[in-house]
Amino acid sequence: MCCRGCQAVAQAIVAGGLTDFYRHRTATSLQARDLVPAELDKLSLYDREDLQQSFAVGQGGGTREAALIIEGIVCAACVWLNERHVRTLPGVHEFAINYSTHRARVRWDPRQIRLSQILEAVAAIGYQAHPFDPGRQEQLQRDERRAALRRLAVAGLGMLQVMMLAVALYAGDASGMDAQLRAFLRWISLLLTVPVVLYAGKGFFISAWRDLRRRQLGMDVPVALAIGGAFLASTWATVRGSGEIYYDSVTMFIFFLLAGRFLEMSARHRAGQAAEELVKLLPATAARLGERGEEQVAVADLAPGDRVLVRPGESVPADGRIVQGRSSIDESLLTGESVPLARAPGDRVTGGTVNNESPLIVEVEAVGEGTVLSSILRLLDRAQSEKPGVARLADRIAGWFVAGLLLVAAVVAWWWWQHNPAHAFAVTLSVLVVTCPCALSLATPAAVTAATGALTRLGVLTTRGHALETLARATHMIFDKTGTLTEGRLRLERVELLGERDRHACLRLAAGLEQASEHPIARALALAGAPRCAVTEVSASAGQGIEGWVDGDRFRIGTPDYVAALQAHGAGQSATGRPADGVYLGDQDGYLARFVFADQLREQAGAALQALRGLGLEIELLSGDQPAAVEAVARELGVSRYQSRCRPQDKLARITQLQHQGAVVAMVGDGVNDAPVLAGAQVSLAMGGGTQLAHASADMVLLSEKLPHLVDAVRTSRRTLQIIRQNLAWALLYNLLAVPLAAAGWVAPWMAAIGMSGSSLVVVLNALRLRAADRG
Repeated sequence: MCCRGCQAVAQAIVAGGLTDFYRHRTATSLQARDLVPAELDKLSLYDREDLQQSFAVGQGGGTREAALIIEGIVCAACVWLNERHVRTLPGVHEFAINYSTHRARVRWDPRQIRLSQILEAVAAIGYQAHPFDPGRQEQLQRDERRAALRRLAVAGLGMLQVMMLAVALYAGDASGMDAQLRAFLRWISLLLTVPVVLYAGKGFFISAWRDLRRRQLGMDVPVALAIGGAFLASTWATVRGSGEIYYDSVTMFIFFLLAGRFLEMSARHRAGQAAEELVKLLPATAARLGERGEEQVAVADLAPGDRVLVRPGESVPADGRIVQGRSSIDESLLTGESVPLARAPGDRVTGGTVNNESPLIVEVEAVGEGTVLSSILRLLDRAQSEKPGVARLADRIAGWFVAGLLLVAAVVAWWWWQHNPAHAFAVTLSVLVVTCPCALSLATPAAVTAATGALTRLGVLTTRGHALETLARATHMIFDKTGTLTEGRLRLERVELLGERDRHACLRLAAGLEQASEHPIARALALAGAPRCAVTEVSASAGQGIEGWVDGDRFRIGTPDYVAALQAHGAGQSATGRPADGVYLGDQDGYLARFVFADQLREQAGAALQALRGLGLEIELLSGDQPAAVEAVARELGVSRYQSRCRPQDKLARITQLQHQGAVVAMVGDGVNDAPVLAGAQVSLAMGGGTQLAHASADMVLLSEKLPHLVDAVRTSRRTLQIIRQNLAWALLYNLLAVPLAAAGWVAPWMAAIGMSGSSLVVVLNALRLRAADRG
């Protein structure tokens, strides 16, 4: 038996001689598992490890992160309710929803809670959650738009008919009308209003009930009270045959509210287009090459090591490396770079980019959540769902706003009931309708989503919610040199031999020591063509160099002082008098070689720095390179403040010093050595070609690697902060003016409906001006 209750029932049946029940029953009794709703039973599938590989990615400490779609969200209060509810679950480390796309980012500990339990918790408060699927989200947006249009059409038609009858009733009151005809028109108005309230306005009541059941005062609570109260009062007046009716105000309120939300929904979809365009970059199928030749497979079925054929005009299905063919690759939607880039065998290609000219055979290296495109989407979702300080303040205000509104409405109702009972209901209705915290809660998310979308099209990826706000307030911008102001593609100009080993042997040693490094010098040595020797016990000293063992001997490569320190008991050559530029190789007996590299400045670097100075930013250059190279770059770019031979701790110390002086520091860097410095600045930007660690530490990523886009980012961030303040000021000013006017009886209910819908629409349209940042 599944439980003692069932056992007791079965024993009672047998003891009572009623066993014929089992012989005559037409179907087997339901088991416990049959009583589980099918939808909840389906959620347990998402706990399977093999299924999670397609939408979840492992994080540090054993946690996992996944993107979800949340169905049923109608306003910013829904986002707040979901976030607050899910974050209380044990084992959930982070849960944030992007209001513009209805996508959620959840990070949880599988040892404490299953993903299906999180999805069930969302279902328990009246919403549906499931792993993000681009096709399904597009379908959901189409369904959302169609449903909104149907509700809007019913409300619009009902409003027009009720308004015509209202005109007749008003005219009848003025010139006289037969009582039976007046009653007939009232009943017709009631019949026309019923579908508007029960169908078009159903969502307001569902949302309000959901909030009240969770003991929350959401934005739809006063809306539902206003609609329900006006409709019930009008129905009672119609049945009694006397009293005021408000069918025209009810239908108009629902219509204007739905019209405002429909326009807001359309603007929200447009604001989130940048992320949607990235999602659509990957093709659905790929041509996989195997023993049986070419076969078409779903991109989700590809695995690392597979080889795929990418024809001209097709998108690369996954991250990989070219093994055969030469062509040009269009990376414009990922990086903002409009000119296709030449690619040859050995070069990496990113999933979602487009092959322009010749067929390529690509070996897959990363699929699913491990691709660059998925990383970009995760970072973009994180930025759009995280809230800057001004947004958190607005949310706290909005949370108390509804309670304050209901209290004000109660006071207004009491005052009018004492002084003019005939107008008490109409005035209270206007107070409930005219004020709405929607505009207050939309002020920031609408602006942040529009701005991040515009910058993404330029190749500037915002990865943190606070980045735009902090960048707008930045006073100092600190640059690294190699890979940031310069191309970072060092080339080996010459090798000066300082010991007994020949050029080939020195290059082999240098390439072996640098093989695990991602520094531009390591790439330059690899391109020199010498085979790497086997190196053991490799260790790196940040800002100094690398040490390792080869055939029982210890070698170092790096700065002259670092290499000189290896020499046994100070014997051999000294670093004093050695040229400071270049990279030295040495062993315990002395220097072996000096490698001289050359780099070139990024295109338009000087113009970009000049524009940043024009925006009032103080520019500094902190580099670990040698004094001569740093001074040459600073002089060419017109930078007066610079430091050379800076270790990571030196850079961090300088940033901390500026912060103690009250400066807001923005750090622009690239590479492993910059990661702690990027994390130490108030806002940080990493070049798109940098390491994964630098990207993780940075608040923004310059995917295009074009420094002029950095100027666009600063300008857009300042415009974003300005528009957020404008939106908040408008929302507060509107409510401060509207409430007293409505309480004084100067705003009719129908006027209140127009004003409330218009206030939300003004906020959204003002935020959409930021989308012009990528066209300016």
